[in-house]
Amino acid sequence: MRRLIHLMLSPSCRLARLILAEKRVACDPTSAEDARNPMPVFIDQDGTRIEGIWALVDHLETHFPDHPLAPEDAGERRASLRWLDWALGPFHEQVTQRILYEKAAQRFTGAPGRRAPDMNVIRAGRDELKLALAAIGRALEAGGNLSGRAPALGDLAVAAQLSGLDYFGEVPWGDFPAANEWYVRMKSRPSFRSILADRVPGQPPAAHYAELDF
Repeated sequence: MRRLIHLMLSPSCRLARLILAEKRVACDPTSAEDARNPMPVFIDQDGTRIEGIWALVDHLETHFPDHPLAPEDAGERRASLRWLDWALGPFHEQVTQRILYEKAAQRFTGAPGRRAPDMNVIRAGRDELKLALAAIGRALEAGGNLSGRAPALGDLAVAAQLSGLDYFGEVPWGDFPAANEWYVRMKSRPSFRSILADRVPGQPPAAHYAELDF
């Protein structure tokens, strides 16, 4: 049986779970024993061990070509990969690390250390999140998804980041209706079911977290 070693609230791990589900690749998800180790880790049936989200994306697109997640159109593929890079880079650093990593325990995120939440850091992340949601909304005006006619890698990567923030009710959806409508469609996909079922012990999600119409 294939295995995915992951952390519940880690955005890259959530992206791995979404990709595997979109690809219809069955695996046994296992919580990491040591959150300090690089995640996610995917172990294929032949014992091949793939570490890190970029390596996993390459492995799955190469070895599981059914249900491709990189658009066939060259322009849409470039746009999708640009959103993937943005989600894992600038968005993660400027928003997710400043909010999610301040509010959630290290064992669920893989954050480098644990201390009392710094509200100044969180407020800075919230300001950046508003800018990011505005950019997402502008991109959605072109075609309903971030990079083309159908959700692709970039959409999944951005949705994975937002899902962790949404667990804590940190996304001001009411101020960004285009992003809200797109995220409702993303979280309604079957691949999102396991993520919407996540529950951190002693730290329940926002009331709307698992709702498909909010």
